[in-house]
Amino acid sequence: MVEMAESLPVADRLARDIRSMLISGELQPGQRVSEAAFSERLNVSRNSLREAFRLLTKEGLLQHEANRGVFVSVPSMASIMDIYRVRRLIECGALAQAWRLHPAVKAMRQAVETAKAHRDRNDWQGVGSANMMFHAAVVDLSDSARLNAFYAGIAAELRLGFGLLGDPEHLHAPFIDMNDEIVTLIENDRPAEAAGRMNEYLTLSERVILKAFEKVSDGA
Repeated sequence: MVEMAESLPVADRLARDIRSMLISGELQPGQRVSEAAFSERLNVSRNSLREAFRLLTKEGLLQHEANRGVFVSVPSMASIMDIYRVRRLIECGALAQAWRLHPAVKAMRQAVETAKAHRDRNDWQGVGSANMMFHAAVVDLSDSARLNAFYAGIAAELRLGFGLLGDPEHLHAPFIDMNDEIVTLIENDRPAEAAGRMNEYLTLSERVILKAFEKVSDGA
């Protein structure tokens, strides 16, 4: 896996690294992405960075504004709804065929425990990052490099949606225990029930986010 990643062209590796920054919440929606600053920070040429920006713009994660520069995209309600359609297909499908001894199950459990530790410290940004790790591990159950790569873009766009909303505790708190329930079902060799629980999870999560979006829009 590492060898495959290192064989990627420079621009693709840069796009992967910037995508990871989006998933972790390090970059916020609407934030200007300085070519000079990122070139120095990542120790790469501006030409390579411009190509990475082009790739991420094509994915909808960055946007170029004439005479202003490159900015992190701001997702819409429609894009969030579409993301959840895709998530149901990928995540519920992965859980429905999951094997309890798959290495990704340990990663799911670790993500849950990490989220609980962040919750105890009232670190809701950390909880959000652990939650993203949990769902990436769910996708890993499929053993598909293509799905993993595709889902990374979905996760980055979703995290941008989270970044628009001002109450991370309200967004993340209800789902820590639900994640715990899902991984416990897989550990107990009950994949169909885990898939059903994930469908319920995603329905609730979508409602919470869309309702928060409505409040943000009303206050704008």
